[in-house]
Amino acid sequence: MMRINLPDADITLFENFFSIVESNEYLQKLLNEINWRHDKIKIFGKEIFQPRLTALYGDEGLEYTYSGLRMQSEPWNYPLSFIKNRIENIAGVAFTTCLLNLYRDGKDSMGWHQDNEKELGKNPIIASVSFGAMRNFQLKHIHQHQLGTITIPLGHGSLLLMKGPTQHFWKHQIPKTKKPLSARINLTFRRLRME
Repeated sequence: MMRINLPDADITLFENFFSIVESNEYLQKLLNEINWRHDKIKIFGKEIFQPRLTALYGDEGLEYTYSGLRMQSEPWNYPLSFIKNRIENIAGVAFTTCLLNLYRDGKDSMGWHQDNEKELGKNPIIASVSFGAMRNFQLKHIHQHQLGTITIPLGHGSLLLMKGPTQHFWKHQIPKTKKPLSARINLTFRRLRME
């Protein structure tokens, strides 16, 4: 366990939260058993395909909206339920949804954003699990630009836990890379507050 010491943030990295054997098994199961989607989102008024595949799983009847895209949750399956139970013990919260991202290679990416949608409530807890190729997770403070870009490599079987004010003060991204990389799956467990 390693605390990431940043102002206005509460971030903890568990580098080998899942063993290599577990991580290999979950990577294959998720690649094959998730109903992956390739959706369009709106960026600056233009519709483009996301540079990755996505899926949303969770409790019955939940929806999640970002960048003009509304997703309806599919029911939890075995690998996601098992992973969820393991990380809930660490996070101290019962998660209601999991947004999954499949980065097929280094060309797939996620642009700068904050997980601060109103459904997540104030000071949301985001548990980010990674399986597959290591990718750089980058952060930058929205006000304190002198801090520069913070890079955290997220490896196979890692868990990154973001809590407290993190989403209100920090943007994050997964940048493209020219390195030849195999697939990476990222699971972001969240607690939606539906009104």
